[in-house]
Amino acid sequence: MTKSTRLQDLAKAAGLSTATISRALNDNPNVNQETKKRVWRLAQELNYSFRPHMPAVLSGASSTIVIVIPMQPGRDTRTADPFYLELIGGVSQAAREVSSDVLISHLAPKNYDDLSNLVAANRADGVIFLGQSFLHERFNRLADDGNRFVVWGAELPGQQYCSVGSDNVKGGQKATNHLLRLGHDRIAFIGDLDAPEIAQRFQGYQSALSAAGKDVDKGLVVSGPVEIEAAESGVDGLFASGQEFDAVFAASDLIAVGAIRAIRRAGRKVPSDIAVVGYDNIQIARYSSPPLTTIAQDMAKAGRLMVSKLLNSASTSNALSERLPTDLIVRDSCGS
Repeated sequence: MTKSTRLQDLAKAAGLSTATISRALNDNPNVNQETKKRVWRLAQELNYSFRPHMPAVLSGASSTIVIVIPMQPGRDTRTADPFYLELIGGVSQAAREVSSDVLISHLAPKNYDDLSNLVAANRADGVIFLGQSFLHERFNRLADDGNRFVVWGAELPGQQYCSVGSDNVKGGQKATNHLLRLGHDRIAFIGDLDAPEIAQRFQGYQSALSAAGKDVDKGLVVSGPVEIEAAESGVDGLFASGQEFDAVFAASDLIAVGAIRAIRRAGRKVPSDIAVVGYDNIQIARYSSPPLTTIAQDMAKAGRLMVSKLLNSASTSNALSERLPTDLIVRDSCGS
């Protein structure tokens, strides 16, 4: 039987007293941050059990995963966002199947130090970040330091960490091609182009138009936050500027709902006057009026992949990133 690492072993390895080690492990403010980080990392390397310090409700789990939602450009990153709720649900179900606990962190890392402290300090077996935001280069650095984490999001040039996400470019192509097949040729795009995933959906939109021999009309491209009210404002702006359009590709279902509201307020009908396609296939899509045609992402499979890569890979920095296929879900907002 392998001998477990004791507090005294940590103290000897760190060259510190057991009292200091204990304070560091419990994030005592009397221990400076650099010492804490050194002790936390050493504890992880020596497989020191943090379980005695965890809340009793977590006892009995085979592992623990922390979910972190970084601040996203142009998106409300509260856990009340329907997209994040469904993604968290996919992770939670996958974790339950392997007897793993899931914790949701209230922290929203803004830089490398935030990321490093979060990964080093938490007592979980790994971290799942829901979204890359502006942290791509920081995640690369975090992977270089051997930290254990997986990211939900786009695969980006020069990426050195493991990410799981849908094929956003093909998803954007599918949405746009569907509208083109229905005879629409003035297709507006609405979404925050600063967000990596939405930028890739826009790339798919451009590709589909180009393949159909059509140029992108910059006047029909509206970049704005992933919020219903912002989408309404964006479509209001299209009408106010006199732009003619017969369809909308919304980069998320929430944007699509806002677009439909603005279209109706302008006295137009969906889909007979203007067709609308969304993205994500969150639950609200099937219950909107009219029910929303959208691009589906498989949140259950995404959850299983992220949990598996986090817990089963010898090193997450060596785990392969994966793109999940997307499906066109046809409902009434396009007429067919």
